[in-house]
Amino acid sequence: MMMNDMMMIFIGFIILILGVLIGVAYLTLLERKLLGYIQIRKGPNKVGFMGILQPFSDAIKLFSKEQTYPNFSNYISYYFSPIISLILSLIIWILIPYYFNLISFNLGVLFFLCCTSMGVYTVMIAGWSSNSNYSLLGGLRAVAQTISYEVSLFLIMMSSILMIMDFNMIMFMMYQEYVWFIFFMYPLSLCLFSSMLAETNRTPFDFAEGESELVSGFNIEYSSGGFALIFLAEYSSILFMSMLFVLFFMGGYNMSIVFYLKLTLISFLFIWVRGTLPRYRYDKLMYLAWKSYLPVSLNFLLLYMGIKMLLL
Repeated sequence: MMMNDMMMIFIGFIILILGVLIGVAYLTLLERKLLGYIQIRKGPNKVGFMGILQPFSDAIKLFSKEQTYPNFSNYISYYFSPIISLILSLIIWILIPYYFNLISFNLGVLFFLCCTSMGVYTVMIAGWSSNSNYSLLGGLRAVAQTISYEVSLFLIMMSSILMIMDFNMIMFMMYQEYVWFIFFMYPLSLCLFSSMLAETNRTPFDFAEGESELVSGFNIEYSSGGFALIFLAEYSSILFMSMLFVLFFMGGYNMSIVFYLKLTLISFLFIWVRGTLPRYRYDKLMYLAWKSYLPVSLNFLLLYMGIKMLLL
């Protein structure tokens, strides 16, 4: 029976990963379409009906291109860092709080923080192993940015965790049955959203890929498959962060189409921000993390701690 259960969990996880990869493919299509309409032009519309097969043609094009690598790069770490990056961004999807078949963690939030912290190393190694000044600068920026915003991300999450006194993702749904946390944690939800933008290296915080000064950042030396894997890992993280926001502040996971609509809404906001805002200045980004979000999240943490003590 145990072997049968393990097999079912494994098959469920494979199906989940396939679903995530297809979701990522169509998130890229959604982004290109939305950016097209924001800039008053059509997005991709030639491949298939209204460009619906565009993500798959892009994937075939990228993976069939010639794989190049710099002569002076550290080949093994250069080759494997995009693969590990994608694996890490897919592993955290086992946290999605299904009621059946998949694994339900009692310490799910801690597992998420461990995996995102590991993701920093892959970016750093990708930037360093390419043996290019631009990629090293992009990697260093990305590491500093991600580590800074992980602190505020965790402190903001701590306020929600204090409300339910549990690290299990399913508990968020039970405690938000009557009112969503976003209504009495509105400032924190905005802080969390912008921290997620910084955490996933998205506009207006995409300094790791600052085209104007770093050409393309830490992934400059990657072509074909390596670039595609970095790209997939980034968009998988965006989808996961959207899901996390819905879990923490918008009613948690319930087995209905509404949950997926909320997830799509937050993903749409990620794209909308990209189409609207210019890139931030790097010193202001660090100032925002350490001088704004850190004190604000600590103060709110103390406030909710006090409220929790009153309620007990």
